[in-house]
Amino acid sequence: MARLCFFLTCVAACVASASNLNAADEFERPPIRYSASTPDNRVSQLQAQLESGKTSLEYEPKFGYLRGVLKALGVPVESQVLVYSKTSLQVQRISPETPRAIYFNDDVYLGFCQNGDVLEVSIADPQLGAVFYTLEQRRNKQPAFERQTDNCLICHGSSRTENVPGHLVRSLFVNTGGQPLLSAGSLTVDHTTPFAERWGGWYVTGRHGKQEHRGNLLIAGRDVPKPLDNSAGQNQVTLPERVNAERYLNAHSDLVALLVLEHQVLVHNRITKANFTARSALAYDAEMKKVLGERQEKYLDSTVRRLHGAADELLEALLFVDEAKLTEPVSGTSGYTEMFAKQGTRNARRRSLRDFDLRTRMFKYPCSYLIESPTIAALPAELQEYLWPQLDRILRGEETSEKYAHLSAADRRAIREILVETQPRITREWTK
Repeated sequence: MARLCFFLTCVAACVASASNLNAADEFERPPIRYSASTPDNRVSQLQAQLESGKTSLEYEPKFGYLRGVLKALGVPVESQVLVYSKTSLQVQRISPETPRAIYFNDDVYLGFCQNGDVLEVSIADPQLGAVFYTLEQRRNKQPAFERQTDNCLICHGSSRTENVPGHLVRSLFVNTGGQPLLSAGSLTVDHTTPFAERWGGWYVTGRHGKQEHRGNLLIAGRDVPKPLDNSAGQNQVTLPERVNAERYLNAHSDLVALLVLEHQVLVHNRITKANFTARSALAYDAEMKKVLGERQEKYLDSTVRRLHGAADELLEALLFVDEAKLTEPVSGTSGYTEMFAKQGTRNARRRSLRDFDLRTRMFKYPCSYLIESPTIAALPAELQEYLWPQLDRILRGEETSEKYAHLSAADRRAIREILVETQPRITREWTK
């Protein structure tokens, strides 16, 4: 029943175009074979441990397996954000009174609904991009994560996710029943999205000064009023009374967690796109040489262009190209900011890519912390052979493209110092 509801919701909200269907066909073919391939990630490894009896999951009447899964996968409770638009799997459970909770860490995303049939779990798999699972929310002697493919890819394998199996954050106008007003538009959100256009359909707890956003807003009727007044939804540090916070693991939908979530989703999708593009280009190159009877090791010009193009797009996301500026300081409410920053690997000067700025931009040193993720490490070596020298050229100031003009000389120097001292695998061939 849950799958049927999910299918109907996605058909209504994400009408698949011919190009999206073609994109899905691409990653279902060799060398990717998305649905036919066996995932190897922290969720699949946890499932193997459950099957072998080496581990178990805590079950609670109110939250089911939520707390146990968060603990097993290392997902912090402070990351909780709440979305009340009816745009996901368990649509019948979601409303402004009963929003869906999302929790996340560097590679795992988990969705929880009050009285939900399942927990929704996805992970950034090093070889397959976003892999989706459900876990039944009823007590079971051996709980099992069930992989989901076709239904999820209706929304999560389209142009909104770089045409790869990916994650998605949206901003919509929502009525008092939680229904999205799709006639008013739907915006895919990442770190380039202007502050004023973010968080439609989401609760937001935090301070942000005079900057306005679309969070905490409910539209009465079918039409979005013009001009729109969302003054009551700004700078809220608690959830509205309509939400029973005791039904969640904390009483927040943290603004800083939302900022990080939107950045992270973009980077994960770019990593997957780079991975798939490189593997497909290399497979095509080998096949063409076989057909032509060529044995030289030099890549076809088209292969080089595809490898470099995918790497350049990934670098743009990693280095926050076109990041929307903050015009005033922002802060969250759940303790997420402090928790996240403490996880950073620090260099001799105590600097970390997880250090926040939150005054004019998200991070003090604008290079994504995901640069040290397993998904980056799993990129084909042929792509990395261009990726890391190109990053070095950018940080040395040798790459003068206007798109990197937001990086000051001090930014580049600090980022390079952090990477050289904390990421030797990436920087081992960089000269001091």
